[in-house]
Amino acid sequence: MPHLDVHVLESDLTGRETELIEKLTDAIVAVYGEWARSIAVVRLIGVPPNRWGIGGKPAQAPAPSVTFGIREAAFSRPDADEIVARLIAGVTDAIVDVFGERVRAGVTVELVGTPAERTGVGGAVVTS
Repeated sequence: MPHLDVHVLESDLTGRETELIEKLTDAIVAVYGEWARSIAVVRLIGVPPNRWGIGGKPAQAPAPSVTFGIREAAFSRPDADEIVARLIAGVTDAIVDVFGERVRAGVTVELVGTPAERTGVGGAVVTS
């Protein structure tokens, strides 16, 4: 299951939650296909401005940061480089669609691979 945790300033996020969730889900579906829509998880984490620092100081206008959980096996596919590039571009474009072009240069998308059988749901290990 694709999982996205998006950190964004609370003041930038307020009122844009639904649009951001929809656009990020659409970005996932554009790469994986329609089957992924129902299992795509997007968690929006609003951060107060005094709790986001860059360079040892409170950040003035940080761009959103995304941690994208993905199955580790995706990185060993023959088309892995293309998938990674499409996911990063699609997620970045979705964020820019919501917050404006001013954030593009700072948007961070980190793909984090989870090894098989290292995830649990409902107290049970997920094996597929």
